[in-house]
Amino acid sequence: MELTTWLSLAFICMVGAMSPGPSLAVVLRHSLYNSATHGIVASVSHGLGVGLYAGLSLAGLASLINHFPIVYQALVYGGAGYLAYMGLRILMNKSSGINVSEQGGINTFKQAAQDGFAIAFLNPKLAIFFVALFSQFIDPQTMTFQVALIMCATVLLIDTAWYFVVSVGAAKARDKFDLTKKQSSIDKILGVAFLLLALRVVIEQFV
Repeated sequence: MELTTWLSLAFICMVGAMSPGPSLAVVLRHSLYNSATHGIVASVSHGLGVGLYAGLSLAGLASLINHFPIVYQALVYGGAGYLAYMGLRILMNKSSGINVSEQGGINTFKQAAQDGFAIAFLNPKLAIFFVALFSQFIDPQTMTFQVALIMCATVLLIDTAWYFVVSVGAAKARDKFDLTKKQSSIDKILGVAFLLLALRVVIEQFV
């Protein structure tokens, strides 16, 4: 793959990663509620989920989704359900602080990884997006494993890097502005935000 072609691909991937949505809300939630490390764990798992979709799209997943709409709908509604679950989980949380015990931290890291991956995997629109994107940069007749690997790695690394920056920035903002005292308000805002995102996903299916 030529450098100019790769730079164009990387730029589009960066713009896509920076678009606000459920993924941003997930990373912010873990960064603000726990620590930058928790946000980074969510970022890495999200990047792996996005990279997986990129690879599966090259393997023909989007074609499968187009031929079997029920698969697409199941993933969409699964994603909406997971967003609603996260929103309710936040709103029902009784903790008033952000510090976690050692054992609690272990569980929270697992939860951060689960949330980051799930919010990517339960978004089948990524498959459609990657097929549309990759079709502009590859020729099926000359496609090689090395080129496919470079494209998937580019998607994964850019997505992870962006949310890494978000995680560190959010955690620093939390410490600078002492958001620990406003955790209850932050929980309510994030909880409602997740529920509204879930509602938007469902409404988009009927528009």
